[in-house]
Amino acid sequence: MGLFKQKIIQNDIDAINVAYQIADIALEQRNMRDQQRILPTDIIQALAYKGLTGCRIAKKYGGAHVSHLTLSQIFRTLAKADASVGQIPQNQFGVLHTIDLIGSEAQKKFVFEQILSGKFLANAGPEKDTAHVQKIHTSLRKIGDDYVLNGEKFYSTGSVFADWLAIKAQHPEGYVALVLVEKNTQGIEVIDDWDGFGQRTTASGSIKLNHVKIDPFLIFDERRLTLSPNYRGAYSQLLQVAIDVGIAEGAFQDLQSTVRKARPIADAQVNHASEEPYLLQEVGKLDITLQASILLLNHAAEILDHLESQNTLTDADIAQASISVAEAKIYAHHAALHISEKLLELGGSRAALSEHNLDQHWRNARVHTLHDPVRWKYYALGNYYLNQAFPNRHAWI
Repeated sequence: MGLFKQKIIQNDIDAINVAYQIADIALEQRNMRDQQRILPTDIIQALAYKGLTGCRIAKKYGGAHVSHLTLSQIFRTLAKADASVGQIPQNQFGVLHTIDLIGSEAQKKFVFEQILSGKFLANAGPEKDTAHVQKIHTSLRKIGDDYVLNGEKFYSTGSVFADWLAIKAQHPEGYVALVLVEKNTQGIEVIDDWDGFGQRTTASGSIKLNHVKIDPFLIFDERRLTLSPNYRGAYSQLLQVAIDVGIAEGAFQDLQSTVRKARPIADAQVNHASEEPYLLQEVGKLDITLQASILLLNHAAEILDHLESQNTLTDADIAQASISVAEAKIYAHHAALHISEKLLELGGSRAALSEHNLDQHWRNARVHTLHDPVRWKYYALGNYYLNQAFPNRHAWI
């Protein structure tokens, strides 16, 4: 960590500057990491060490509490440089937001101090062979005076890099609990077995939990999420949208440099592919697609910032947040996939050479956009505007 001195982010400008600094480093060997599945361990350590992963923590706990607009720019910046680096910290922000909603003051103070001291938190929520993503088989049982965790997780993004793991489990009293535990606790096995064709270096693999003792102090009751309106789902989705937009931006940047080097079609009777009239038209369309996705993302972030400034929230407020983020998600989904595909088409045959690794943008876009199918976003929008029906509340809407 010789490149970095440990710090705590002070404000929004500070956070954005650090994001650009980390992004520059992440871009340097991105292709090699992707092609050889080399994990970005030093980069993720730098994210935590430089305080970026704690930049949304409230000021009363020592954080900078940057705006949602700034946070979306941070994720765009990281994902533009390296889509895996952009995705890895997303779950930590989601978990910290949940803890801020349901944790006691003592719990929040402890967890936030850990993060601000440079510790990294990863998610171990989803399971591989359940009926749907919200179904949990992992169990938290009380044996004597001890709470013990058993089960197996998958899609545990960033777990290899983590100091702490956030694990969802069935509580003995019948509800879903969020449990925090140090990764090096006896009985925890983290396995880097993620082999997806995209987002290759997110370490989104397996975690095995064998009779893991849990501190009761770090058990959180997720039922508390229903006690009052909150925009947890919109917040989680905003980060997903920002990652997709960042992927689109990275693809568009590589598209421009690739087209400038490409040969024109003979029928165009021009010296450079960048002078082909129909190609220019395509690039113009892609630019509009990208700019629209950025604007929708920013609009959604600003709505969340507005809601955060209010003393109380209504169900209508939460629905508005979810709908605005859903609209942004649809466009970001399209931008990431379409621009990354057009990069290969407009770049010509040379764009298909493995040495350039330009296919990574489409692979990353295709895998990351699988998180939340946009077909349900369209449904939510239509039902909202025609029938005034509010979307369901969960982390995916």
